[in-house]
Amino acid sequence: MQVNEYRILTLNPGSTSTKIGVFANDRSIFEKTLRHDCEKLSMFSTLIDQYEFRTQTILETLDEEGINISKLNAVCGRGGLIRPIEGGTYLVNDQMLNDLRNGFAGDHASNLGGIIANEIACGLNIPAYIVDPVVVDEMEEIAKISGVPTIERRSIFHALNQKAVARRVASDFKKKYEEMNLVIIHMSGGITVGVHKYGRVIDVNNGLHGDGPFSPERAGTIPAGDLISMCYSGEFSREEMMRKIVGQGGLIGYLGTTDVEKVQEMAEAGDENASLIYSAMAYQIGKEIGSASAVLKGKVDAIVLTGSLAYERKLVKEISFYIDWIADVLVFPGENELLALAEGALRVLMNEEAAKQYPNETMTSKVF
Repeated sequence: MQVNEYRILTLNPGSTSTKIGVFANDRSIFEKTLRHDCEKLSMFSTLIDQYEFRTQTILETLDEEGINISKLNAVCGRGGLIRPIEGGTYLVNDQMLNDLRNGFAGDHASNLGGIIANEIACGLNIPAYIVDPVVVDEMEEIAKISGVPTIERRSIFHALNQKAVARRVASDFKKKYEEMNLVIIHMSGGITVGVHKYGRVIDVNNGLHGDGPFSPERAGTIPAGDLISMCYSGEFSREEMMRKIVGQGGLIGYLGTTDVEKVQEMAEAGDENASLIYSAMAYQIGKEIGSASAVLKGKVDAIVLTGSLAYERKLVKEISFYIDWIADVLVFPGENELLALAEGALRVLMNEEAAKQYPNETMTSKVF
């Protein structure tokens, strides 16, 4: 191994799969998506109980692929639903493991990331990290005011990809992330629009079941009065209403599909409703970008479209019609989450930044 070359194992657990990668610095050596049998997973009473099974599957796969794990310098897992923290690379510690196991902010497959990373790292006597989990909270106090005193706007967004893309854009500008003002839009099953001011995401829509544009499977901001009326109509259970917001909202609610490419084909075949809904999603994304730009008082170095939907050229073009007068529109399609995890760990290993301790002292008072 060359001097200053670090090998990093990255892990991104999903509901029925685990994506893994091995990197030499930021160069991918090996990547694979491990598909887990649903019947096998159903044997575990809780999501967290799967960690031993998934850990063993990962280790067996690496062995079969000829990856010598004794050469690893760190293991980095996808961060889960933990306490709100500022962005950065965090060393996995006992408090984090406790919060991941107990589902501090909810149960999600990503909670397994830090647990599995720690399990493998402990056996090798190397550090385990997480990077920029979805609960990264750098929102300014004024941005949290909702209009209802008992409800606070929350920061839940695609922090890992947004932060990684922001650093790539800054590098292209030959600047540091902390020197730039960016509006970054992650577009996939959910859509989040982040206001990046000098290295901090000072405002962002809640991409899980909050505000913002509708997406392929989420409703985004909807008229509150009408929503309340539906809730009290007696026609729908709480679970059914939540599915209307997450899972059955957005494109699938209107058109019965989450496939943006299929919706585009429907529109091109003469389906006027499909054309209208497709354009409405682009319209809402553009409108949200405009709002985000206002937070920066128009001083925007670049607007960046990323995520899986950034591959859709027609969608990118329609969004750009609304906002290219604000700043240059840059496109970084895809998510590259395994690489983003490796880059986060690498910055610490190369002493470019220090690993942060969980939880942040300044964030301990913040809870969901």
